[in-house]
Amino acid sequence: MLALPVYNGKNLLGIDFEEWFHPQLIQKYLPKKNHELKIIYGIDKMLDWLRKNETFATFFMVGELLEKKPELLDKIIENGHEIAFHTMQHNRLDDNNFKEKFEKELDLFDKLTSGKSKGFRAPTFSLNKNTSWAIDHLIEKKYLYDSSIVPAKTKLYGFNDADVAPYNISSDFLMGDNKSSLIEFPLLITKVFGKKIPAGGGFFLRFLPLKIIDSAIKSYQKLHIPATFYIHSWELTPELMPSLPLSISDKFITYHNLRNALPKMTKLIKKYQFTSFERYL
Repeated sequence: MLALPVYNGKNLLGIDFEEWFHPQLIQKYLPKKNHELKIIYGIDKMLDWLRKNETFATFFMVGELLEKKPELLDKIIENGHEIAFHTMQHNRLDDNNFKEKFEKELDLFDKLTSGKSKGFRAPTFSLNKNTSWAIDHLIEKKYLYDSSIVPAKTKLYGFNDADVAPYNISSDFLMGDNKSSLIEFPLLITKVFGKKIPAGGGFFLRFLPLKIIDSAIKSYQKLHIPATFYIHSWELTPELMPSLPLSISDKFITYHNLRNALPKMTKLIKKYQFTSFERYL
């Protein structure tokens, strides 16, 4: 068992580093072919933003981007940030035949990062009872933590009964296993009209009023729990994100308030202390 870290007043910031064509809601509209890279060219902007705000982050990296641009690794590490795994092509864990590919992907990412990756986040938070096999592979590869659990149920993901505080997780006990060596860092949630909803990033960062997110962080502070946040690379660089012809609902989730994601996150990291998972541990 890996001992749970003692709360130190800091919160956790993960950047899900992926291209414009990786999000699940976009993939179904695109033909299977090589797409032009755009978002990776915003890496300097992201690093400058973190530097100016004296904040460290964990980059949950889609591995194929490191294959195409290996210099990304040095830029991230040399600036004091952490690299972590987000699958090689942003596959959901429950995609057809992905179970057979996952271990090979872990090995490949290990080579690409010279063994520096010790954390994982499942695309679209697709870790669930049917995909818990992934945890066994993470433990086998000496990973220290996962951050794929959202303690609120949505149409795409989530567990209403999951703990909001970091806990040890295993493939048999997604809600907690004190004997496990893998730590789970659940994403920030809040309650609106008595209903649990995500509040730690992505669409909900863009959709929820800042005062609701601010209140959620304060409630975690009172409980001595770190607020775990994520923001997509394309939310930090909306000027590089192409406008795609999606359905009304998918377009709303993908593009709503996109240009306000960076200003909102900036206000949060100026007001509260954030750091990488590696530094928190």
